[in-house]
Order: sequence, then C-alpha cells, then structure tokens
Amino acid sequence: MIVAVVLSAGESSRMGRPKALLPIEGQTFIERIVDALKAGGIERIVVVLGFHADVLRAQIDHLPVEILVNPDYRLGQLSSLQVAVRHLMLDANCEGMMVHLVDHPYIDPKLVSLMLERFKTLKSAIVVPRYQGKRGHPVIFSRALFDELLSAPLDQGAKIVVHAHRQDTLEIETEDVGITLDIDTPKLYRQHVKGA
Repeated sequence: MIVAVVLSAGESSRMGRPKALLPIEGQTFIERIVDALKAGGIERIVVVLGFHADVLRAQIDHLPVEILVNPDYRLGQLSSLQVAVRHLMLDANCEGMMVHLVDHPYIDPKLVSLMLERFKTLKSAIVVPRYQGKRGHPVIFSRALFDELLSAPLDQGAKIVVHAHRQDTLEIETEDVGITLDIDTPKLYRQHVKGA
C-alpha cells in the first residue's frame, strides 16, 4: 500500500494565512487535495501539521485523514516528512509514500492513479511527474528510501535523496501544469485561483 503524506506544517508567512484553508472552487486547498488523492486510488492519507496545529486540526477534523504534528516544523519541510516516515515505518503494509505539498492544490486524480500503477509495475525507488522539463508534485518514495530520508541533513531536504537515486527514478511526462503550481503568495493565489 502507498500512503499519501500531505505536508502542511509551515507558517504560511508569505501568504499571511494558512494555505491549507484557502478557498478554491467551493473547497479548501486541503479538501481538494484529499478528494483528488482518494479519487486517484489512495486509501490512507496522513497530514502533517506544525504551526498553529490545534487551529488547523479543528478545521480539518472532518476529513478522512490521520493527523500528525511536527513540533520542530521550524526546522523545515524535511523535518515534517521525517515525522511521517517514522510513523509509516511502524506499518509493515506500507510499501512507500506519495508526498504532496498543501500549496499545490491542482492535483489530478488521473495522474495519482497513473503514478500508483507505474510504481506497482516498475518498482522504481522514486516516481515523479514532469511538465515541460520541470519536475513537480506529488512524488512517490519507496519504503527502501525511508532510512535515507531519516538520515538526510535537514538543511538539504529530500532533494539529496532524490539526487542519489537518479538511476532508479521514473519520470512521468504530463501535460498537467498543476504539478508545478506552487501557490504560496497572495499574488500567485489571485493569479491562479478563479474568484480569488
């Protein structure tokens, strides 16, 4: 089983309010992401919170997700990913994780489904989508990389693990620009979200 991990622990300082709760087409970012992951075939979703975790938890409690809290969220994105990895290592049925960022609301269920299928058949260590030469999210990491992710330097993030496994990375070409749309400022929000 591939478990989805949605990282939503940051301070959203550039946005000025929690990105997870931003409205988009009648939903919030986090609701849209969870729906897309479910529609794409993900059965289990873990959301990692950090800054104002209690406030966010109250707002997303209705969603079919497990909530983890990273008390050290100020140490960066990898520290939140490591919280999820430690949690998932306890589950022998977890073959890997599909990592997604809460400020990437445009996630296509068809792409999620295709990534899961390719991971199952080809057993690559990493599966990542690519749009016009640029890699994006979500990214699948095989369980075989969990130890490396836990020992990676926090200041370098998961990229160091990705670079170490170039030969065993499957890139999936897509026409879905959403994989690269990182909406983390009010300007980008107004630019990319209708009615914002």
